[in-house]
Amino acid sequence: MRCVVLDDYQGVALANADWSGLDVTVLREHLDDPAAELAEAECVVIMRERTPFTASLFARLPRLRLLITSGMRNAAIDLDAAREHGVTVCGTGSAKTPPAELTWALILGLARHLAVENAAFHAGGPWQSTVGVDLAGSTLGLLGFGHLGKAVARVGKAFGMDVVAWSPNLTAERTGAEGVRLATGLHDLLAQSDFASVHLVLGDRSRGLVDAAALARMKPSAFLINTSRAAIVDQAALLEALRGNKIAGAGLDVFETEPLPVPHELRTLPNVLATPHLGYVTASNYRTYFREAVEDVHAFLNGAPVRVLTSTV
Repeated sequence: MRCVVLDDYQGVALANADWSGLDVTVLREHLDDPAAELAEAECVVIMRERTPFTASLFARLPRLRLLITSGMRNAAIDLDAAREHGVTVCGTGSAKTPPAELTWALILGLARHLAVENAAFHAGGPWQSTVGVDLAGSTLGLLGFGHLGKAVARVGKAFGMDVVAWSPNLTAERTGAEGVRLATGLHDLLAQSDFASVHLVLGDRSRGLVDAAALARMKPSAFLINTSRAAIVDQAALLEALRGNKIAGAGLDVFETEPLPVPHELRTLPNVLATPHLGYVTASNYRTYFREAVEDVHAFLNGAPVRVLTSTV
């Protein structure tokens, strides 16, 4: 089966699985329009939501029979269009711990000004120029309290933080079981938070949820962390808040356009600590992604597809 692996930024796809017996091409550079490179592909393997598979793209790939995404949810795939074009879409397993770990890397980096101090260290700059923010005794606000939110909460409590959470259907019973307080609403959560971290799934109800009015409720000393999806936060409103120092800063791992264009303003703001969507990028996750992708191919060829996606939710 002729397979193409897209967006293998680190060049590790072939080393993480046994692709023998398959005709595999690996593309490391991101392509805004990959149709020409995929013209002969019968199977395409994509990493998360790096390359959207829209109805128009499916229509231009008549040989495509199988699309595999890392993880079991990918909002960038038009599953209705896939069905219309006779394309089976399969996923893989994905660990929940890596995004929670990166969330804490961003929180700690913001609290202790690690990027500034590290840059000064290597450049021969001042020996100490910042004063860190204490985590113990501060309030961690969690927008979303699923698997990731709970994992982040447990670390926050270990640091001695007061943890509060909110999502539209969250109950005091669920938060209380983790020793976490329930906020009365989004604005209440953000008003209390010294560090507010987003852990919601992107959907119609969550898109743009953290808007200008919500950001205005945050303290000038507070930080916003988003390792979920960029569209949950109104990006224009966030830029305005950061530009005007209406909040202390933001830790970001997700962006509306990825890779983020080089001239984008987020790349220039000193109160932004950002990583290029590394939340899921760990050795164990990559092994799972690519090994199960190969399993998906062989199962499909044997007439019994596994881990078939039928919904983006």
